[in-house]
Amino acid sequence: MFKQISMKNFKSWRDTGPVRMAPLTGFFGANSSGKSSLLQMLLLLKQTAESKDLNLVLETGAMRDDYVDLGTPFEIAQNESTEMEMGFEWTFAPTKAKPTLIRVPIPNRHESLEIGEMSFKSKLHVDTQRNHVLQMQYRHREDVLVEFRRAGNNRYTIDISICGEHPVRAQGRPRVYMKPEKCYSFSDEALRYYQSTSFLNDFVLQFERQFEHMHYLGPLRPYPQRDYTLIGGSPQSVGFKGEFAIHALLAAKNQKVYRDGRRQFSKLESRIAQWLVELELANAFETRPLFKGSNQYAVWLRRHSASKEVRITDMGIGVSQVLPVLVLCYYVPEGSTIILEQPELHLHPSVQAGLADVFIDCIKNRGLQIILESHSEHMLRRLQLGLAKSEIVPEDTALYFCDITDGVSELISLDVDMFGTIHNWPDDFFGDLAGDMVAAFDAGLKRQVH
Repeated sequence: MFKQISMKNFKSWRDTGPVRMAPLTGFFGANSSGKSSLLQMLLLLKQTAESKDLNLVLETGAMRDDYVDLGTPFEIAQNESTEMEMGFEWTFAPTKAKPTLIRVPIPNRHESLEIGEMSFKSKLHVDTQRNHVLQMQYRHREDVLVEFRRAGNNRYTIDISICGEHPVRAQGRPRVYMKPEKCYSFSDEALRYYQSTSFLNDFVLQFERQFEHMHYLGPLRPYPQRDYTLIGGSPQSVGFKGEFAIHALLAAKNQKVYRDGRRQFSKLESRIAQWLVELELANAFETRPLFKGSNQYAVWLRRHSASKEVRITDMGIGVSQVLPVLVLCYYVPEGSTIILEQPELHLHPSVQAGLADVFIDCIKNRGLQIILESHSEHMLRRLQLGLAKSEIVPEDTALYFCDITDGVSELISLDVDMFGTIHNWPDDFFGDLAGDMVAAFDAGLKRQVH
């Protein structure tokens, strides 16, 4: 789980400072205020981690199936700066519900540390001609520091400190040319420079595992189809646009994915059906083959108990828009991180509010981390209600308002107490509703007078 992110000179952000992340993290604000950029940094690192090109500092995207397409690294930098920095702190993803720990030997002692969290920072030089790593750092509190730094002769040095102790240089190894791989990994030369530093591979592995366990759903989702073909296998996720949501549902429809506080288990399809009922989008929901033995499936719904059963294409747009969100939340493995852009798009205000209940359920009962960017006042109000009803505690949430002045974004951490009250509500957070009501009232009076 991400515990903190930070970035400097990234798009409209000059310096975010340390941004606390929680099981449920929400970024709110006006259009083009920098909300999406906070998510794009994480997606950019995920895209880079999945790239096969070890010499590419950042995989900024150019292909159709990329998470983000940000142009060149120079284009990403804020106000044409030539230096950019990205960082985050995270706890290692568990393995089969057990915490993951890395054992780090302490040099010159017969002791070792076991660590389950770490921070990472990468400082880059970016311009129109070349891009390279200036500094790369892994840190665990004050106990572990690994720093890869570019020297004046365009070569790199690596420094390692474990509890104040430094590892011994490998015997007989000459000083060799070292360089980072991508913006976060070590070359073989760097790994062999000191004795007993194989744990560096574990650091990189946990970096990549964190992004492997991160899933993304964008704001634009496709219209539903009348039939779906069961293609075999299980999609890794529901797709950037939710295009594989039904395929994922079919692949795991009978898989137990949910356990509530009473230790009642639910299968994936039944849990989705329960939420569609609670959100008042349907009275019944089921996927069925067109005929026995067919690999062609249709999605059937009933709007009310007395309504005729129809295919999803004959229902309102709301069901097809919310379905990828629901499937993603219950399809991904427990402990995953989900990034959602405008999950409320095309949904009725009551359904937008209901999505907040879905998210609360998932962080409590599935151990998910949900990071979302939203314009929905209804969703935020429902989160406030969840706090007031003690369904979640303030420590479970990190809510922010994004604003922009003279092309530079700034982040305001919303001060939310245990009763759901926001003590620093920004001016015109969701527009000036009260002002519009007063203006409408005055306009009505003037019309009556005239």
